[in-house]
Amino acid sequence: MKKRQHVAPTSESNSKRKKKEDKGTKKKKEGRRVEKETNVEIIKSVNLLEDDHDGEGSDIDSPRSNVVGSLQQNYDDNDSGLIEGSETEEDNEFSHSDEEDIRTNGGATSEDSVDLSSFDLHLQHNLSKEEIDSQKNLKFSWDVPVIGVSNCKWRGTGENILKDFNINSCPGLKEKLYEHWMDVSKTSGGKDINSPKQKMFFSLCSSYRDILYCNKRPFYLKGLEDTSIMDAYIMHSLNHVFRTRDRVKKNDSKLARIEEGADTERFRDQGFTRPKVLILLPFANIAYRVVKRLIQLTPSAYKVNVEHMDRFSAKFGDEEDKGDKENGEELENAYPQKPDDYKVLSPYHNEDDFMIGIKFTRKTIKLFSDFHTSDFIIASPLCLVNKIEETEINKEKDVDFLSSIEVLIIDHADVMTMQNWSHVRPVIEHLNRLPSTPPRTDVMRIRPWYLDEQARFYRQTIILGFYSNPEIKASFNHQCSNYEGKVKLMCEYKGVLQKVLPKIQQVYVRFNIESIVDADDDRFNYFVKEVFPRIKDSDQGGIMIFASSYFEFIRIRNFLKSQNASFCLVGEYTTNQDISRARGWFFKAERKIMLYTERCHFYRRFPIRGVKNLIMYSLPERKELYPEIVNRLDGSENPQCTALFSRLDKYRLERIVGTTHATKMVATKKVASEKPVFVFCD
Repeated sequence: MKKRQHVAPTSESNSKRKKKEDKGTKKKKEGRRVEKETNVEIIKSVNLLEDDHDGEGSDIDSPRSNVVGSLQQNYDDNDSGLIEGSETEEDNEFSHSDEEDIRTNGGATSEDSVDLSSFDLHLQHNLSKEEIDSQKNLKFSWDVPVIGVSNCKWRGTGENILKDFNINSCPGLKEKLYEHWMDVSKTSGGKDINSPKQKMFFSLCSSYRDILYCNKRPFYLKGLEDTSIMDAYIMHSLNHVFRTRDRVKKNDSKLARIEEGADTERFRDQGFTRPKVLILLPFANIAYRVVKRLIQLTPSAYKVNVEHMDRFSAKFGDEEDKGDKENGEELENAYPQKPDDYKVLSPYHNEDDFMIGIKFTRKTIKLFSDFHTSDFIIASPLCLVNKIEETEINKEKDVDFLSSIEVLIIDHADVMTMQNWSHVRPVIEHLNRLPSTPPRTDVMRIRPWYLDEQARFYRQTIILGFYSNPEIKASFNHQCSNYEGKVKLMCEYKGVLQKVLPKIQQVYVRFNIESIVDADDDRFNYFVKEVFPRIKDSDQGGIMIFASSYFEFIRIRNFLKSQNASFCLVGEYTTNQDISRARGWFFKAERKIMLYTERCHFYRRFPIRGVKNLIMYSLPERKELYPEIVNRLDGSENPQCTALFSRLDKYRLERIVGTTHATKMVATKKVASEKPVFVFCD
């Protein structure tokens, strides 16, 4: 199937929505009795989906006709007799008295105006061919400053949805959810809780646009914790799930009273499977925090009982207590000076292969529910990739629970890049595909755009992280295809040079590149021709060569071998025993060079003594690692750090030296400085 990229709503579609809103307001005044009379429209007693491939005028090769034919052929084989949203008797009682309550511009509205919520407007929109074709002209055309954050601004496509932002409202949020959120916020504290910044982010979530938020302060760095953004996306997810269930229950009730043969097209409210929200997280202890917060933010009426909570705590554990009980205890005791984030992000204390389903019934939250009948799925990319690969080997297994995801949240994306972003990409690719087995859903209730294989255009993707990088941006640009458009956060950075010891001289050397394709070769050639000869001719030992990626690590290793250089290796796949041996050799000057990787430092944080000259073959992705590594030069005479960079390294560079310096250092060719060397020292 051909890839389709993101689409922005045209001005025509926006005007249609406004007309629909005005029409809905007038209809509201006519009363419910008129609504009931108009709801029953008798038409020919014929299966609407069968018409798609009966008769001469049908398009047999169309996506919808193929899907419908497959579903109808196998529908009677579904021995469960169940439809999405009504798996059990307890589910049938899920409907609440406040099911039509929403918050629009700060107030609740009546039953009919629920059709005007952002949830309904997004899912009921009929996507036109013009909107799909308009992707070629998609541009980020507007900027809005972030309230309370002076160095950041939102940049978006299409209509400026923040132009008339109201800081006193949470548009589209159910009244009970809003009230409970405010009650929890009063007791949980935090400077950004219930702030304009948080409400602005929630408004973006409620707009159902794809979002890239690249400045989310992580909880594992002291003094930087920001739970307001996590709260906002959890509330948006809960709102989406509860609105989906309310819509299904309302239509169930109407269908029970409707006359046989009446038009049921407007009751299409489901996907192929039940799961609607997928949250990807890097580690189980982070999932523990998110699930506990999700439960806390769920109103009491919906969580009279939380099933399997003990099992959940035992399996996922409390990040505050779990650490020293695992096999990393010896390392913690041996190196007590490791940074604050080590315990949270170290693989010695974490599980990165996990998955859990969460299901909401009338008064119960069911943890560890079956994935196909869950409302939420919270998982690591590694676990989902393994399940996807299993389906290719064992055809009896499937990942159909990914077919109807409508909200995808990728939190701590920066940590996932330290794991392997290549696990994230196939997960996104497998979302919203046609199911491989007959779904347990009434075919007549499936939304048309699922049958037309357009579900990916309706899926909202929210990517959050401490920073962004080219891999994350590539997924956001090419794998997020929401027709509503996109919004991304743009920030200016101050840098972390002030955290480096004053006596260390930092020399940045820019090398030229011919093209993006040849960038890796250009970096390597510069190292071979300009940097290594000075190392080879020098009698000085204690030279550490830092490489950001494992591929760079392997390439340099092979080159050093070919030159019969005296070196040792410390990488992410090096065993603890080999690391100890290499550290000893390097400290005693038995090896002249140590080759060291960013991921090894990120996950191990072993102290390396004897560093006299640091050469950064490539800059680290994580800015907080830069001063940690450079400060290892402390204690040596005339310490010097040399960092290689090109104009493609701007994102990394600005996080380290600051946006102002980085802009000058990677200037375009027309205005580029003739001086390729930049020195920082106090």
